[in-house]
Amino acid sequence: MHDTQLVMYDEDFRKVLAVVQRLVKDANAKGIFVIDRNGQMIAESGEMQGIDTTSLASLTAGSVAATSGLAKIVGEEEFPVHFHQGQKDNLHISLIAGRFILVVIFDDRSSLGLVRLRSAETPFAEITDEDIDNLFSV
Repeated sequence: MHDTQLVMYDEDFRKVLAVVQRLVKDANAKGIFVIDRNGQMIAESGEMQGIDTTSLASLTAGSVAATSGLAKIVGEEEFPVHFHQGQKDNLHISLIAGRFILVVIFDDRSSLGLVRLRSAETPFAEITDEDIDNLFSV
């Protein structure tokens, strides 16, 4: 886990937010969240008014940490994509450069295939540790 405190400048935040807002539209998602592995919310967009984003961020980070432990037990380094299917809403969770978590909440207006495709098309899909270090002061 990365315990380094991240500082995001306004211009960088606006760039991340623009990607998140675009992904909401492209994936027809209810909500998109970018969270760091320590459980801090970085950016969010969508129609998820009233959701407890603090709990969402911390529980997602905990789930990713637990799943990382499971991966190691079965000989994998990481499980970079997680999917949870509910009766109304679904969660698609993917790791960004091993340091951040992208959460897409979607319902029957979208599909898992569309969410996976659109998530893979974002700049997040190709971001490197060097890009993150350049984006954030570490």
